[in-house]
Amino acid sequence: MIVRISTEGQYELDESDVPTLNELDNAAVVACEAGDEEAFNTTFAKLLDLVRSEGTLVGDDHLGGSDAILPPPDSSMAEAKSGFNGEGLIPG
Repeated sequence: MIVRISTEGQYELDESDVPTLNELDNAAVVACEAGDEEAFNTTFAKLLDLVRSEGTLVGDDHLGGSDAILPPPDSSMAEAKSGFNGEGLIPG
């Protein structure tokens, strides 16, 4: 699975990381819906950390698209929420 962190780059994640990725995504959505900015910030940071630590940075010469696109790391809860499209940070 290829995940792009907007403004940063693309990372290739093993399929075994997808359940954790989805779990964190769902938790970020719940935090947003509850208006809990602290929980959102903590969860979003964990989500970014998972992608960076478990993923392998894809080279700039990679021509394929991304399976999922995360908002920029400095996104506020309100900015992230506006991009949900009803599916969370990571569209299914």
